[in-house]
Amino acid sequence: MLSKARRGELKGPLPVGLVYNDKDEITLDPDQQVQEAIRMFFKTFRETGSACATVRAFRKQGLQFPRQLRKGLRKGEVLWDELHHSRALQLLHNPKYAGAFCYGRTHTRRKADGSMAFEQLPRERWHTLLPGAHMGYITWDEFEENQRRLKENCMAFGIVSRKGPPREGPALLQGLVVCGRCGKRMTIHYHQQSGKRIAPEYVCQRDGIKHGTGPCQRVMGRGLDEAMGQLVVDSITPMTLEVALTVQQELQSRLDEADRLRYKQVERAQYESELARRRYMQVDPDNRLVADSLEAAWNDTLRALTEAQEAYEQGCQDDRVVLGEKQREEILALAKDFPRLWNDPKTPQRERKRMIRLLIEDVTLLKERQITAHVRFKGGATHTLTLPLPLPATELWRTSPELIEEIDRLLDHHTCGEIAAIFNKRGTPSPKGHPFHTELVARVRRQHGLKSRYERLRAK
Repeated sequence: MLSKARRGELKGPLPVGLVYNDKDEITLDPDQQVQEAIRMFFKTFRETGSACATVRAFRKQGLQFPRQLRKGLRKGEVLWDELHHSRALQLLHNPKYAGAFCYGRTHTRRKADGSMAFEQLPRERWHTLLPGAHMGYITWDEFEENQRRLKENCMAFGIVSRKGPPREGPALLQGLVVCGRCGKRMTIHYHQQSGKRIAPEYVCQRDGIKHGTGPCQRVMGRGLDEAMGQLVVDSITPMTLEVALTVQQELQSRLDEADRLRYKQVERAQYESELARRRYMQVDPDNRLVADSLEAAWNDTLRALTEAQEAYEQGCQDDRVVLGEKQREEILALAKDFPRLWNDPKTPQRERKRMIRLLIEDVTLLKERQITAHVRFKGGATHTLTLPLPLPATELWRTSPELIEEIDRLLDHHTCGEIAAIFNKRGTPSPKGHPFHTELVARVRRQHGLKSRYERLRAK
């Protein structure tokens, strides 16, 4: 067995989508629906960069995925069901889909209680790995890229160990920031107010946690994110028309693929319904036990056919809504005016992160007398930003002399509560950006030695 495995000739169970032909060679499953489902799976992962996002995309489109029974009376039969996250990871980690022969990926041993224990081995401990041994759905380079993405998406002990997929937090450079002192990836801390994340902070703390020391460096992210957003807007502007056409073609391609897969589901349901009908028509009418069972099976396949047809029609309607003429014009208009798209409050922060990752590979931060950000673009181009250090909170929240003078003037005719109402009506924010209230005005008055309304009346 080991000699055959070393030569790549050892036969073993194949994952769904791969079969042995008459010459005992591994080839693609002749079922076109199975092939298209697996190809769309890998293409969706390339576009989203996340196994969870791939599963969500399949469920959003209402697409089913094949799975093969490994035991029982129906062993080897292919069933169709929803795609689950565990199945997605199995496909992404299986080198056979990249046309590679492998043996010894797991180690099995029997424990003292008689049960079996299975251990997933790292690649360097596999017995045999032969890339290019047979046909596959993806190339070996793409398989390696998928493994790199999955590794970057991993989270360990609550710390972003590598560049993960875009998430919902306000930090624009999540997973892209590298410490300019030690070269480690910087993690994110959020400053919260009233339970909401208001400002990100990029922190290099891995060595500090390991050795019990402080962070290597920490950089407030609000001003940095604004500068990076402006850099992205300036960089993308010359390519807006090309981006618009690419986005439009990509959307149409995705919808066409989803439509083909849904139609394959209808064809399979039609075949199973016709097969059940023929079985029912061939049975002896007097044998009611068998006839009733076959009639019930036929009814089940008819219901499945109706559901598949309804799902296909609904999907077609959704596709038409997405790519109507009005929507195409909106896509072109947004792409031509990229700054408006970037600054639109309705644009989710997660989508801004995906946009910035199309251009930027990573950002190296160095905090000294000023903040220096070395930006490395896709393709190797670089750009350096220099930003002043953010002011301390005492300076940011200091009450301006103009505001103190205005409060002093208004105290001649109004109480603290009335002054707060006047400022709120004008839309004047407090030093911290909140609405004014009575105690805030009174505190400013006391801190700066202003006479109260009562004392001013007494003086008259």
